[in-house]
Amino acid sequence: MSRRIDILRLDYLFSVITPLIIAIFLNDLNPFEHFDIIIGFCLLGIAGNTWNDVVDMKDSKEIETIERLRGYSPREIFTIGTAAFIFGITLLLRTCYSNYINAILLVIAGLMVISYCKWIKSIIIINQIFLTVSHVILPYFIIKIDAGIFEIPYGEFIFLIAFFITGTLGQLIHEIIDNDSMRKYLSLRQCQIVVWIFSICSITFIMWSILLLQEYYFLPLIIIPLGAIFTFRRPTKSSQGVKDVGIIIGNLLLIYFLCLVVMKLQM
Repeated sequence: MSRRIDILRLDYLFSVITPLIIAIFLNDLNPFEHFDIIIGFCLLGIAGNTWNDVVDMKDSKEIETIERLRGYSPREIFTIGTAAFIFGITLLLRTCYSNYINAILLVIAGLMVISYCKWIKSIIIINQIFLTVSHVILPYFIIKIDAGIFEIPYGEFIFLIAFFITGTLGQLIHEIIDNDSMRKYLSLRQCQIVVWIFSICSITFIMWSILLLQEYYFLPLIIIPLGAIFTFRRPTKSSQGVKDVGIIIGNLLLIYFLCLVVMKLQM
């Protein structure tokens, strides 16, 4: 039977938490005033991951998922996801009640995740855009709205574009390594071209946002597109190790921005 902690896929939660932490950092907010939102999205992230696993468990080609969840039935995994969903939604009721716009954004995010699991997962590129919007962009705006900040300065807007492209790039690489939709419809050469296009756009917008915001702390974000270009410098298959390195770097990035937020609290 799988280790219980593996079912939750906690190592993937950086993709949900990091946008919230960056929103707090960029807008000089106190993270403890939005702690319910942070934990709420963590729980929703767990719900999304487990429900996605329920779908993947039925596919004999999803060997990694089947091995990780060996000993558990789809119904049991679905129950865990449902519990996480209920807890997460309950924590988010406060901001939804205070700001009806956040309630709308949360519903949109939920519908996008459900659409991804049920219908969009096999549509290349669009599927990853769905995930990035629901996991990165909408949570970012929910934090801003919860803080009563409705304007988006030009520099922050450019950064959001950079963050969106970088997030989508990470999702695309994940999909290519897992031999999911991208590899089913595109050759390795075509996948390489897609990754390079997203990587170059990512570097361009990251540098542009750094110049506008005067935030050199965002410079390490360039590691992601540069690493993607290096990994796909040739149209060859990438190992599972590359995916694991990406997940580890994502978690290190979360720790990095948590440090920056704590530093701002001391100022």
